[in-house]
Amino acid sequence: MVTELRRDLGLPATTAIAIGAMVGSGIFILPGIAYAAAGPAVVAAYLIAGILVLPAALSASEMATAMPEDGGSYVYVERGMGPILGTIAGIGNWFMLSFKGALALVGGVPYLVYVAPTLAEYILLIALGLAVAFTVLNVVSTKSTGGLQFAIVGIMILAMGYFVIGGVGGISPAQTAGSFDLASEGILAATGLVFVSYAGVIKITAVAEEVKDPGRTIPLAMIGALALTTAMYVLVVYVAIGVAPDLSPGGEFVPAGGEEVASIAYAADAALGDIGVAIVVLAALLALASTANAGLLSASRFPFAMARDGLAPPQFERLSQRFKTPALAVGITGGMMMVMIATLPIEQVAKLGSAFQILVFVLVNLAVIGFREGAVENYDPEFVAPLYPWMQVFGMAGGLIVLTQMGTVPLAGAALITVVAIGWYFVYARPRVDREGAVRKGARENVGNRAIEETRRLFESDETFDVLVAITDDTSPAMKRELVRTANDIGRLRTTSVSVVEFVDVPHQMFAETHPTVSTEAPEWLNGVRADGGSPANKGGLQYRRIEAEHPAQSMVDYATYEGHDLLVMERDRADFHKRLFGKGTDWILENAPCDVLLVDEGSDPAANDHPGVNDVSEVAVVANRGPYDPVKLLIADSIAEEAGAGIHLLQAIPADAPESRRETIESYHDRLISTLTVPTRSTVIETDDEITGLARFVGDAELLVTGVDRTGLTARLLGRPGNRLVDSVEANAVMVKSHADRKPGLVQRFLMDHVFG
Repeated sequence: MVTELRRDLGLPATTAIAIGAMVGSGIFILPGIAYAAAGPAVVAAYLIAGILVLPAALSASEMATAMPEDGGSYVYVERGMGPILGTIAGIGNWFMLSFKGALALVGGVPYLVYVAPTLAEYILLIALGLAVAFTVLNVVSTKSTGGLQFAIVGIMILAMGYFVIGGVGGISPAQTAGSFDLASEGILAATGLVFVSYAGVIKITAVAEEVKDPGRTIPLAMIGALALTTAMYVLVVYVAIGVAPDLSPGGEFVPAGGEEVASIAYAADAALGDIGVAIVVLAALLALASTANAGLLSASRFPFAMARDGLAPPQFERLSQRFKTPALAVGITGGMMMVMIATLPIEQVAKLGSAFQILVFVLVNLAVIGFREGAVENYDPEFVAPLYPWMQVFGMAGGLIVLTQMGTVPLAGAALITVVAIGWYFVYARPRVDREGAVRKGARENVGNRAIEETRRLFESDETFDVLVAITDDTSPAMKRELVRTANDIGRLRTTSVSVVEFVDVPHQMFAETHPTVSTEAPEWLNGVRADGGSPANKGGLQYRRIEAEHPAQSMVDYATYEGHDLLVMERDRADFHKRLFGKGTDWILENAPCDVLLVDEGSDPAANDHPGVNDVSEVAVVANRGPYDPVKLLIADSIAEEAGAGIHLLQAIPADAPESRRETIESYHDRLISTLTVPTRSTVIETDDEITGLARFVGDAELLVTGVDRTGLTARLLGRPGNRLVDSVEANAVMVKSHADRKPGLVQRFLMDHVFG
């Protein structure tokens, strides 16, 4: 993409930014605290955390080479998962990096006080002064920031290398026993605590637009930085616990209180004396300064990237004409860090928000799956993450396990940031954006593809489609004929076998027989239907049964189950509320039928002596209910239209504020359906906030409406069915299709289908 930002960051500087964003509190503050939770196994905790972060690093590297844009994980989550999750990732990352930058400045000053006690009363002023200096530096030049980062990290690595080499000879084996014990008590809690030490590994993607040759540089820098940092953590902590009797705050070696932040300095004192202390303090100051600098640099790119996508005010996108840096974004981020330093308990707040970073890693792994599986044009990464998708699944599962070990308070902090981000999205961003993520778009297309294939299989299948026409004493003569005609019409497209069964309700008898009375003599009205010719594929003719039973509804379900019918055709019962509430009659059959059910409406005038036949139909309106079209619904509509010489009108409603990509995907799905159907077909995608009213208006002059039974169970009894309301609101005759429960998606799948498909 064309950008005004300068690509000044090469491999050394980019690697240094990644290391600097990680190495800070993770090595100079957390080891003692984690030691208190897991003892010597804290070494293994650092190693496990590094391994769990690897999938997110690989996923971020892949997406960075495909989209080398400033914004990093925000860009990937927003493009892959959609604007709302992108907003959460963007705002959350901005807060987290600002918190960590401020924490690094405040946490680094005690190391300075350790060697210069007279500065203790100036801690706040020193931290604020450093925040101002880093803010100015980032406004003036990204290149200078990268160069400084490289110098800081280089000195820090040399210093910590000296600590490891000088201290390894003084390690006490008894103190390091169990360092790699994966079954140690508290190791998961310690892993959750130190996990945040690696949070900066993907932060270099936030400045990807300023990296030279991003396709090569970013993967090398990210993976190299992770490997080097993990090795540094393991070696430094191993040596520290080996030379110090007890590294935990308040233990034998490290005093409790504010000086606990300097625990590595105490370990250096034990191993190397005053020279070692001076070197470690210098490394700590440089590391924490680099964390603050890298945090400010990366955090400022999140509002910059969000502004380009319409999720933040456009002023954050503007670059300084002189320095070609996002000066306002840098200034606001630096100002936020100063406010945090001056007013908030930053260390505690940063710890509370650390859980959010794990959620970001989970979203990053999920986003790469969305890009791989979704319909994303021009997604062509130069680097491809290996072992897909198992690497991503491992990363997500590991992150969620660690998240459960962090306690209630950090989770509450992550939840608070999430709520704030969602509020910002709905108040500011939602009216300004009209797009969706790759996962949602891809899921919709996958759902549509599966629906197309199921429809084609149903239309092209050679198996006999067994249809049961169920009639009762209350079924009018006209409706009886219409039910049989409808069943026969399916044979226009599929080989069918039609059984007409009349279920006669008989009074309860004290000593009744244990089975219903069955007769096979066909009535005169059925012979008239046979004379109409029926279905050309119904080679076996119509089979008739008359069954006398005390419970007709139960008998219908039992008969359909015993005979193995594929479709039950019956009259739609406009039941009173009390019947619906207690699940009687038709509602009971819908919930218990072993097959698909087709309800035929008796028309707007139930008292009429004749029911309009299919020969009077010139157009069949077919409505999609909560997702793609049910294949049986399309088969029935196409069969009726084929018999009547009619056309089909596909109707599907989406929210008025739906992204344009949703309409385009559904229109493409309709086009593929049209190629499957056998009669002339047109389609309309309706944008409306009142689905029933919008659909009823577009049913128009169609003589027949084919819709679905879109709600069953207790919710249908209490709230009614949208499909019923639609049928009652139009003048057209109607048939309603209810899919069998074995083919119907589960609750979670239905929710996702509703969310992604319309």
